[in-house]
Amino acid sequence: MRALAYELRRLRGLRSTWLLIAAVLLGDAVVAAVLASQAPDGPLAAHAGVRLLTAAVPLIPLPFAALGAGVLGALSYGHEVRHPGLPASLVSYPRRVRLLLAKLLVVGPVAAGLALATLLLDTVAVHLALPGGVTVAAWAEPAALSARVSEALTGAGLSGLSDLPGVLAPLALPAGHGVPAALLAFVLLTVVAAWTGVLTASLTRSAAAGVLLLCALPPLLESGVALLLRRTGRPWPARAAELLPFQSGIEWAYGWVYGGPHGTAAGSAALTDPALLVAVAAPAAVLLLAALLVQAWRRAL
Repeated sequence: MRALAYELRRLRGLRSTWLLIAAVLLGDAVVAAVLASQAPDGPLAAHAGVRLLTAAVPLIPLPFAALGAGVLGALSYGHEVRHPGLPASLVSYPRRVRLLLAKLLVVGPVAAGLALATLLLDTVAVHLALPGGVTVAAWAEPAALSARVSEALTGAGLSGLSDLPGVLAPLALPAGHGVPAALLAFVLLTVVAAWTGVLTASLTRSAAAGVLLLCALPPLLESGVALLLRRTGRPWPARAAELLPFQSGIEWAYGWVYGGPHGTAAGSAALTDPALLVAVAAPAAVLLLAALLVQAWRRAL
């Protein structure tokens, strides 16, 4: 508990924490609005809506919120290295491990809150920036709603979102079929990115190097998973290719691994596909193990 309280005070006391959070929220909303203003007329597809709500830009290895959370994690460890709270002679291995775990436990919920805040702001920004010719099917068509959203509306005695006041129209963007699950994956991705930032900075003892490693991991992992699926003869699950906010490696990997157009496999269990779970969970697990081993022979954090 002391380590958690210490890390929470340190994170709250850093000006860079609040500046970074404000920059991520503002930049994310601006990018989402710009992308929404360029949407073509017609129905807005579910996967396109997810990309707008997560402000996913193909040239950036991670969505803005995930990248910002990773930078926040790297800075939390980098600041500890530059300005240690305790002399190195007093920081034993168990204390260093507790402090590392405390950083992960504090940064994780902050990253989740940052992801949810960006989704809320992006929903409003996208709704206001969408051209008049773009329609969101989930607002007028109950069949386009997510199953759980539809059940909740039915339980409240409503047939669809159109029965709600017009001021609540932005709710149609995250309520489409398959979109809530994809946005949940986005929140989890943001948390994993924050943990990865902490762990990569702990391995390199540098916030800048930790951020660089964080940016390099998504293309390497996604292309590696594509190679693995290619060797096993399995294409990308359709839900993953359309809804998950992975932007850096999928389209590029299709070109040189599959040698042609996108190959996807349909299936409602795509979000629990073992390859996807490994691709998301393995980096953090491997980095945590490596960080614990490295701390064993270091004399300081």
